[in-house]
Amino acid sequence: MATLSPRARRGAHTPPSQEVRSADRSAGELLAAVTADAQHLLRQEVLLAKTEIREEAAKAGKAAGMFGGAGFAGYMVALFLSLAAVFGLANVMDAGWAALVVTAVWAVAGGGGVQGGRGRIRGGWA
Repeated sequence: MATLSPRARRGAHTPPSQEVRSADRSAGELLAAVTADAQHLLRQEVLLAKTEIREEAAKAGKAAGMFGGAGFAGYMVALFLSLAAVFGLANVMDAGWAALVVTAVWAVAGGGGVQGGRGRIRGGWA
């Protein structure tokens, strides 16, 4: 197994005259070196975590944009299906009454959604 010299571990910027063998170092110096290495490792881990969070946030942002687009498309589908229902019912009854019927259906659906949401908030459903 290859080992690095103290100069290689500290970096090439340390002059050879200042190199000290690890056996000649005091316990305080060794503890300081271990602490410095631990701090360096912790900083690298924090930088890695930040990078990973940025990447995940970018993925989540793209997914949220796609969900937003899908929600808008769903809204447009509901709108045009409602218009089609109004025009279809207008063949059977007056157009104003047809629009009122479709509006009443949407009101009932909206009321059901409100009641369901209220029940979930109050803890009625698991």
